[in-house]
Amino acid sequence: MTDDVQKYKIIFLGDQGVGKSSILNRFSQDKFEQEYQATIGLDFHSKNAIINGANVRLLLYDTAGQEKFKSLIPMYIRDANIIIVVYDVTVKDSFVHTSHWVNETNDLKREDAIFVLVGNKIDLDDKRQVPTKEGHSFANEKEFIFFEVSAKTGEGVQELFNNNIFPEMAKKFKIVGDDEDENDKGNQNTDSQGHNIKLDGSEEKKKKKGGCCGGKKKDKSDENPIDVPNPSPNPTPNENNL
Repeated sequence: MTDDVQKYKIIFLGDQGVGKSSILNRFSQDKFEQEYQATIGLDFHSKNAIINGANVRLLLYDTAGQEKFKSLIPMYIRDANIIIVVYDVTVKDSFVHTSHWVNETNDLKREDAIFVLVGNKIDLDDKRQVPTKEGHSFANEKEFIFFEVSAKTGEGVQELFNNNIFPEMAKKFKIVGDDEDENDKGNQNTDSQGHNIKLDGSEEKKKKKGGCCGGKKKDKSDENPIDVPNPSPNPTPNENNL
């Protein structure tokens, strides 16, 4: 990655326990841990990707869902390119509260921010309290991207990014790369509009019937967790060093 690589901030919002950290870890490391400690303040990760032929750096902010940490969130929303609001399909209240999380961002977000509504834990379909059509209806009303996933099994997680978020980023932020190396083209995926979409390196998504999941093995260079229990006046990580 060169110093002038394009960087895009993605922030995850939602109630405690809905699986924000699990989705982030499944996407960035293809990893799931059955037991997670609640996020304290905020965790930060980064990941390389290729979108429409351009090298980009994804700056991933995982926020705490507890009330006592909500005061930290506004400073990260202000310049976020993508805002992902997560709910648990087995907990109706977590879906009801998505309206609150959306309202929290209204006066702070960038005008061109992309909103994404994600229902997690579809592997627990027998315990589902939020029908897919209800989530889809809310997202349509707000003009958000909508998708359901299982961070536990990986179903839909890579597809959420590769086939939904990345194409919208390419279009809205006019992401265009230089001419690609001929040897690299064979590894590129394209969406229905012809945008090239590929995670960095040799990683390729694994296709499953009815969904998509998978990713690369853990790469320590793509992980840089940061806890922020007591923010300083300027708590944002130094992105020039990422």
